[in-house]
Amino acid sequence: MKEKEPRKVKKEKSPEAKRLTFSILLALIAMVSLVAASVAWFTIADFTKVYSMGMDVTSGTNLRFDLDPHEKYDDYVKTLNFAQIAARIKQEKGFDMRTVPLEPVTTSDQKTFTLEDGTVVANTSGSYLEFTLHFMATDDMLVHLTSASSQGQKNGTGVTSSNKNLPAAMRISFTVDGKTFVYDPGMGEGSTEKGKVVTFGLNDGDHMILSDNNQLFWLKKYENKPVIVRVWLEGTDPECTDQLRKADYSISLRFVGTDSNHKILDGSR
Repeated sequence: MKEKEPRKVKKEKSPEAKRLTFSILLALIAMVSLVAASVAWFTIADFTKVYSMGMDVTSGTNLRFDLDPHEKYDDYVKTLNFAQIAARIKQEKGFDMRTVPLEPVTTSDQKTFTLEDGTVVANTSGSYLEFTLHFMATDDMLVHLTSASSQGQKNGTGVTSSNKNLPAAMRISFTVDGKTFVYDPGMGEGSTEKGKVVTFGLNDGDHMILSDNNQLFWLKKYENKPVIVRVWLEGTDPECTDQLRKADYSISLRFVGTDSNHKILDGSR
């Protein structure tokens, strides 16, 4: 008959070993948390900021805008280009957006912007862009942002970049009549509302549908309507990482007018 093998007795860890194991576990958790926290922000340093941008703004034929208010509709324009917007920002904010790059910021109220460490940055810092567009129209209308281009053109709303991840990290907001509408290029068609802030996306131009999701404000004919436009890189967006360093980008904004049922008005195309 075989003798039974001696039963193995599991040794209890000493208090010192338990403390060491616990300390290692805490260190690993802290390391994972640190990595997770830094994923959405790229490093705060000059060489990681976004350089080189373009911007164009267009509208339909019965809707116009300008960087200044005017008394007459004919004094407004249908198109603003990057050079004109850059000149106005330099005049009003004191920096040249052609040489001062954006850097990642975030905001909880779409008015006050902060860096990753919580430092508040002014609209004169160049960290984000802020300017005012004044709108006027020949008819009462709902003004929409649209990704559809005018006939024969490629001027629909969108953000483009040689870095495919950058557009999703961009935000463009429009503050008017006490509300703010935030265009998120990475969101896709739809909208969400929280308090006085509406965040929305757009389908691509071929599938663009004008609806409540992308309407911005009501405009009475021949009345000036000021709209504050802000452009920033959302530091908390998952795409806002070091992969964006020194990326270029170009923004196109196109506005059209509809009736209250979102039917496009004659001449708005």
